[in-house]
Amino acid sequence: MKKLRWSLGFLLAILVCCGAAAALENDTVKVGLRYGSSAMFSANLENAVGSGYAFGYYDAGRNFVEVGETGRTAVSVTAAGTIYLGGSGYYETDQGQGVIGPWRAELNETYGSYAEAAAMAESWPGSYVAYVSDSYRLRLGCFETRDEAILALASAGVDGSAVQASRTGVVVTVTKTDTVLFEFDCQGSRSFAILPDGQGQTAETWFRFYKYRGGFEYPRVTGGKLSVINVVDLEDYVKGVIPYEMSGTWPAEALAAQAVCARTYVSRATKHSASGFDVCNTTDCQVYYGRGNSTSGPSARSDSAVDETAGLCLYYGGKLIESVYFSSDGGATEDAKNVWGGDLAYLKGKEDPYEALVTIPGYRYTTTYTKDQLTWVLQNSGYSIGTVEKVYVSDYTAMGNVYKVTFVDSNGRTLTVQGDKCRTIFYSSTLGKSVKSLRFTIDGQGAELYINSSATAIASTDGAYAISGKGTVTALGGDAWVLTSSGKSQTGGGSSGGDVTIRGTGSGHNVGMSQWGARAMAEQGYSYEDILHFYYTNVDLY
Repeated sequence: MKKLRWSLGFLLAILVCCGAAAALENDTVKVGLRYGSSAMFSANLENAVGSGYAFGYYDAGRNFVEVGETGRTAVSVTAAGTIYLGGSGYYETDQGQGVIGPWRAELNETYGSYAEAAAMAESWPGSYVAYVSDSYRLRLGCFETRDEAILALASAGVDGSAVQASRTGVVVTVTKTDTVLFEFDCQGSRSFAILPDGQGQTAETWFRFYKYRGGFEYPRVTGGKLSVINVVDLEDYVKGVIPYEMSGTWPAEALAAQAVCARTYVSRATKHSASGFDVCNTTDCQVYYGRGNSTSGPSARSDSAVDETAGLCLYYGGKLIESVYFSSDGGATEDAKNVWGGDLAYLKGKEDPYEALVTIPGYRYTTTYTKDQLTWVLQNSGYSIGTVEKVYVSDYTAMGNVYKVTFVDSNGRTLTVQGDKCRTIFYSSTLGKSVKSLRFTIDGQGAELYINSSATAIASTDGAYAISGKGTVTALGGDAWVLTSSGKSQTGGGSSGGDVTIRGTGSGHNVGMSQWGARAMAEQGYSYEDILHFYYTNVDLY
C-alpha cells in the first residue's frame, strides 16, 4: 500500500475528517482490475473451480440478478460492434481471420424469460438470446452488413428487423471462436455481469493469470472499452490482499494486524466511487490478486489470520479510521498532519523501538543526484526553478523525520516543500532514483549558517566551532543541528562537492502501522491487538 501519488488536495479531504461510516453494501467489495487506460476491448474468463456461468447484473444492493446462463467453461466478454478474430484466437478491433459483424437479425417477438427465449433458439442454429432494455430477444446471427441480416430473416421465414450493435452493448462468446452465447444491452443503465457457477464449491475463476472468487462486472464507456471489476465478499477480498501486502510466512499476529488494517481500509474506501468501484488492485489502494496463481497467493497461514479477525475493524470515536500503513519507519512514525496536512488524533508519531530488533532488507539507503539531475527532476515536475545549487533539510519534526526541504537555484531563488512531498519530489522513473522515506539527511549541499545575525554567513560547518556554556570549544564538522520552533533542524552538510547525497532509513510515508515493526512486535510475543494499539493512538477494535 502507498499514497505516493495521491494529490495533496485529495489527502486533505480525507484527513480533515475523523472517520467515516462503512461504505460497502452487503459486505461486498468492488475491485477495479482493469479500467481507464487499462480498460479492455475483450476480456476472457475460465473456470478454475466450478463449471459454467450465470449472466446478469448487480443491483443497487450489490445482489446479482440473473438473466441468462451457459455451461461453457471458457467465455469472452467483448465490446459489441465489429469484432475481428485474430490469428491467435484473440478478439481485435482491426482485421483478422474471422469477423463477428455489427448487424443482427432480430425477431420481432419478445419473451418472458431466458428459458423461453433459449428454447426458441434451438430452432435456428447459430441463434442466441439477447437481453435488451429489460426484455429477452432472439437474434439469428452477427453480420457485416444490414442486407445480410435482412436476408437471414427472409431465409428463416420469420418477422424481424436488422438492428445494429449499440455503443453500450456487450457480447459473450466461446473464447477464441465466433460462437455467440449471449448479448446484453441496457443502454448504459445497467452494467453486464457474470457470476461463475461453483457447482457446490466456492467458485474460482481465471482472469489475466490470476484466480479470483466472486463475480465480474463489465461497465462499458459508451462506444469504448470495458472496465473489469471483481465483485467479491469482503473477507475473500482481504484474503486476496494479505499475501501481497505482507509475506504469508510472517508471524500469525503480524498477519492478523495486517488483515484488520486491510479490512478497515476497504470498509471506508470511496476513492474510486466515481468509476463504479471501491478500490483498485494496485499500490494506489491495496495490492490484490485474489487467490493468486502457482507462484504466489494466499497461504493457510494468511487465510487463517483473516478468519481469526473476521469482521474486525479499527474505530476512533465510533467511526472507521483511515488505517494507513507502510513498510518501515526507520526509527519513528509521524503525525499525519506533518505528512499530509490533516490532524488526526489516532495517527500520531511515536518512536519505534521494534524495527531495530529485526533485519530489514534495504533498511538503510543512499541516493545521489547531480545538480543537473535535480534541476531536471524539478523542472519536469512543473516547478519554476533554475539550476539547482543547493538543497538541504530546512526543518525536521519532533520525531526526527523530515518536515521541510529547501532547494536554492543559481539565481538565489528558493523552493521549499514540506510533508510527504519532501520524499516524493525526488522521484524519477527515468533516472530510476527516489528517496524511500521521510527519515533522511542530505550531504553535500547544505544551508547557509548564520553567525549572530543574518548579515554574517558561512557556507558549511567545515572550520567552524561552537562554544558551550561551560566554555568548551567543539568543531562542527559533519552534521550539525539547531533548535527551531517546531523541533530540531539540520544545518548544512560537510561536503563541498557538486553531488547531493541523501542517506536515510525506512521505506514509506511513516504514518500509521509499520509492517516490519508489526513483524518485530509479533516475534517479541505481542498480539495483533497490541500491535494495532501501538501504531494507532487511542483506537477501538470491534
